[in-house]
Amino acid sequence: MALTFGISMAISSVRSTWVRFGAALAASALALAVAAPSAGAAPADPAAVRVDAFDHALIETMKGGAALGARGRARKLTPAAQAAFDFATMTRVAVGPKWTGMTGAQHEALTAAFTRLSVANYAKNFDSYGGEHFDLDPNVQTRGVDKIVQCKLVVPHDKPVSLIYRMRQTPEGWKIVDVIFDGVSQLTTRRADFQSPVESGGAAGLLSHLETLTEKLLR
Repeated sequence: MALTFGISMAISSVRSTWVRFGAALAASALALAVAAPSAGAAPADPAAVRVDAFDHALIETMKGGAALGARGRARKLTPAAQAAFDFATMTRVAVGPKWTGMTGAQHEALTAAFTRLSVANYAKNFDSYGGEHFDLDPNVQTRGVDKIVQCKLVVPHDKPVSLIYRMRQTPEGWKIVDVIFDGVSQLTTRRADFQSPVESGGAAGLLSHLETLTEKLLR
């Protein structure tokens, strides 16, 4: 296994990869079966089910490894990511106040670009399989309108990577709106990263920024 939630690392270094992802979704075709499923009983809470399905899709994509290539992994993972993440909400929050002054067409273009960038991050950083699995905590917390789902990426011969998913109810069910790694909100760091291109170039400037980042990840 080899986020800009930036760039090639092995799964044994996934902790530092996620730190870059935070500095530079974060984030659940969903019901893919894998040989190394999440540990424990199947989750009952619908928010946990969503995360568990995305975790399974990640593992299955990792198994495709180099044979798929970065772009192939991105194509394979896109349906699961779109089902798991509320990319429209995430894009709006990451853009910030300038969002309200943009047109509907700009909203759609930026959401699509943000989605591609988020998927590209996963495709780049989860690029091979070495026995990893996700250990999902079935005890889902409720905080206001949100739910909090916690899990660990268990990496052979390395420390587990702890992930926290903030979930929100949508017309399509519970979806991820933020991924927190080591106390760092990936959505908050995305907003910081987007501030300069939005201020200097508006929607067009940010769109160009997102597309450039995505292409770098998929090379």
